[in-house]
Amino acid sequence: MTMAARIDEVLRRLTGAQWIPQLLVRLFVGYFFFETGWGKIHNLDGMTERFTEWGIPAPAFNAALSGWTELLGGLLIMLGLFTRLVSIPMFINMVVATLAVKIKKVTGLDDFVELDEPLYALSFLWLSFAGPGCVSLDHLLDKILRRKYAAELGPNVPRIPEP
Repeated sequence: MTMAARIDEVLRRLTGAQWIPQLLVRLFVGYFFFETGWGKIHNLDGMTERFTEWGIPAPAFNAALSGWTELLGGLLIMLGLFTRLVSIPMFINMVVATLAVKIKKVTGLDDFVELDEPLYALSFLWLSFAGPGCVSLDHLLDKILRRKYAAELGPNVPRIPEP
């Protein structure tokens, strides 16, 4: 086997296994946000005080919104249900956290890249593009709905790729 053929085979296998990082990122990031959301909604008074200190407008509303977004979003991300859609408010939540709270302490690029929030935002951005992978409820729903509506969808509708 030539070197080019070996490289091509390795790349093919890596592409076929892309569901593994998708699953792991979903489980880890989803659980983290489910847990933090749980903490926020069970301490809304404390979160409202923090949001007030940070100068976030409508602190009670935004503390509840942030907590419920993280709790429900984290759960849906773990399940791989509506992953691309849910990644949007999760991404926005992290961008707001970065710009409204964390950026005030940043003095340079080194400080910025050491923040957790931009990394989480990038994880959600990646999930919105890459999707949940084949080990997800989204994938299962896609298969069921495609089977049910195959005649209406036609052959040219893009599918969630199989591993």
